[in-house]
Amino acid sequence: MTTALHRLAALHGIASDYRDIWGALHSVSDGTLRALLSTMGIDASTGEAVEKAFVETTRLRWQRVIDAATVIREDTPLRITLRLPSGLDEANLRWRVIAEDGRESSSTFDPKILPPREGMAFSGAAYVARELTLDVALGAGYHRLFIFERDAAVGEGLLIVSPSRCYMPRELADNGRAWGVAAQLYGLRSQRNWGSGDFSDLRVLVDRCARAGASVVGVNPLHARAANNPAEASPYAASSRLFLDPQYLDVEAIADFDECNEARALFTTPRFQATLRALRGCELVDRAGAAAVRSRVLEMLYASFRARHLASGTTRADAFRRFCAEGGEALRRYALFEALQEHFERDDSSRRGWPAWPERYRDPASPAVARFLTEHIERVEFFAYLQWQADLQLAAACGRASTPALSVGLYRDLAVSVDRGGAEAWTYQQCYALGASVGAPPDDFNLLGQDWGIAPWIPSRLADAAYEPFIAVLCANMRHAGALRIDHVMALMRLFWIPLGGMPADGAYVGYPLHALLGIVALESQRNRCLIIGEDLGTVPGEVRVALEDAGVLSYDVFYFERRSSGDFKSPEEYEEQAIAVASTHDLPTLAGWWESRDLALRDALGLIPTEEERDRQLVARAQDRARLLLALDHAKLKPEGVSIDPALVPVMTPELARAVHVYLARTPAKLTVVQLEDAIGMLDQTNLPGTTTEHPNWRRKLILSLEQLQRDAHFDDLAAALRHERAAPPLIDRVALW
Repeated sequence: MTTALHRLAALHGIASDYRDIWGALHSVSDGTLRALLSTMGIDASTGEAVEKAFVETTRLRWQRVIDAATVIREDTPLRITLRLPSGLDEANLRWRVIAEDGRESSSTFDPKILPPREGMAFSGAAYVARELTLDVALGAGYHRLFIFERDAAVGEGLLIVSPSRCYMPRELADNGRAWGVAAQLYGLRSQRNWGSGDFSDLRVLVDRCARAGASVVGVNPLHARAANNPAEASPYAASSRLFLDPQYLDVEAIADFDECNEARALFTTPRFQATLRALRGCELVDRAGAAAVRSRVLEMLYASFRARHLASGTTRADAFRRFCAEGGEALRRYALFEALQEHFERDDSSRRGWPAWPERYRDPASPAVARFLTEHIERVEFFAYLQWQADLQLAAACGRASTPALSVGLYRDLAVSVDRGGAEAWTYQQCYALGASVGAPPDDFNLLGQDWGIAPWIPSRLADAAYEPFIAVLCANMRHAGALRIDHVMALMRLFWIPLGGMPADGAYVGYPLHALLGIVALESQRNRCLIIGEDLGTVPGEVRVALEDAGVLSYDVFYFERRSSGDFKSPEEYEEQAIAVASTHDLPTLAGWWESRDLALRDALGLIPTEEERDRQLVARAQDRARLLLALDHAKLKPEGVSIDPALVPVMTPELARAVHVYLARTPAKLTVVQLEDAIGMLDQTNLPGTTTEHPNWRRKLILSLEQLQRDAHFDDLAAALRHERAAPPLIDRVALW
């Protein structure tokens, strides 16, 4: 039974064991294998079911003449695997390719003379897999391949020809190096926003960084989160990665605000202004409160837009209709989802997420959903209107990113997956394993492991969909971006699945088609002129690192982790060139917090360090690391004047010491070095504490400085000047040049 179960699991990409970050081997339980197979739609409940599922899966794969999609690099021969039953193996066949530009090529071939790869026989039928080489010149792109017997198509699939490497901006080619700043957009403070950072704040930040000589500005994921659940703080808990979070809208910057007397009258009332002042004054982002005031006014603006523009067919109405047409079925389903969720939760707050809706509405193609669209078209279009405005405002903010100083541009972030009850999972529900959660096994920073609460792709279903959902997600997140960070880039090869309701210790790795997915990333990267950064922290197989390097993906080198075998920090010269070098990340302590062991004290208080002995070990190790840092800076002749080599005499991370760490990173050969804005202004507390939810104010911290204060912050100016010097940045540009 166990052997057969393991064999079935392997057929579906589920590994029966894995090694953790310390090298220990863990065997996956039979219960986990059955649970993960079940969420893939495979019955493995009994020995008989396992045998039946193995035969059925094998049969379905062999009965497909060609795969739904084949990804081939453009610098290699166009070799296709054909799976032919005994009858077709004797026939004269013809292939036909329709290139993306409409050109057609075709040729007949005799399958018997093609090199055989393997054979299979079951239920009295024999099959053979053969290798077909297409004699046709195809550029990088999406092409269609057909296999014909006489005039009947017996096989059809997408032929994706990918470039060998991802896009690299001219400034970073050869030995080019640049620097930038990364921020959590929601955490930006300003005297004019409505309690959380918005796209106009992003414009101001881009302006500030451009004038300082930066080449890139990074932000957290901008994905749409459930409109009905504004309290969900994590930008990595997306309802849909295909669309933007409307909570980043600057309501006053929408053209309809100036035209809507009702909205402007409300805005000027003392009570409304007092609410805005209170929201701005909160130490933490009040996401629900900010959403409430935005939503109230957005409703007014939409009503004004319908009355003034849609009813009259103005040029703005035409622009909205074009946006909806370009958004196509994906936008329609997203807006439908939001309208349906609002509708059902209004009557019953427990109906959060589409699996809790009445069954007839769970299929986006159902007659009930079609009727709802017809009956509630104005409400559906409200959510499309919000996306239109969000896209316009993001484009305007990124328009600043095309200046000479911001030569790379906006650096966006792509979350690894989505909320199982959200819009994207509803749209592509056949491709998601709704009974599993993505997470990570235990490591040095998370000794209990992690469960991220998001649903993973089912590898075989994604391939059967010709990777269309994956392509759509990439395109959406490269829009208005010069660089894209792929969170947990190991997901291109494998993800750690945890059965829903289980613990990380109950998880297993599930494999994905690395080279196919990476080829698609390279294709979209070149098409969108978008640099790719792969967040490769944690347990990363060597195969992934090699593939990413070959594809021109920048690795993610974090100062805390870049060590020699002795434990000492690497010198700047020892860093990789094809990388982004950073001091910290949103999941790690800030420099100031790390120096004071603030993260260790917090983890201990929350019970995230399992034993007193482990706590003591980590505190001693941190003390040693402080000494190592000072020694590394001293050896690089970067230790600030007057700072002792003895960490006991350096109680806090001063601005000068933090600047020295960033200059240290700027001296590395890494293509990019990026400064967390929290580190640039000396914040103590980290953005997110993995392993916690309500115990820690994750994803809610505001910056301790407003954007207005940042404009004249001398420490930021000094840091920028030092980075410009080390990275040989172009001269500063005048503010007027940005307009």
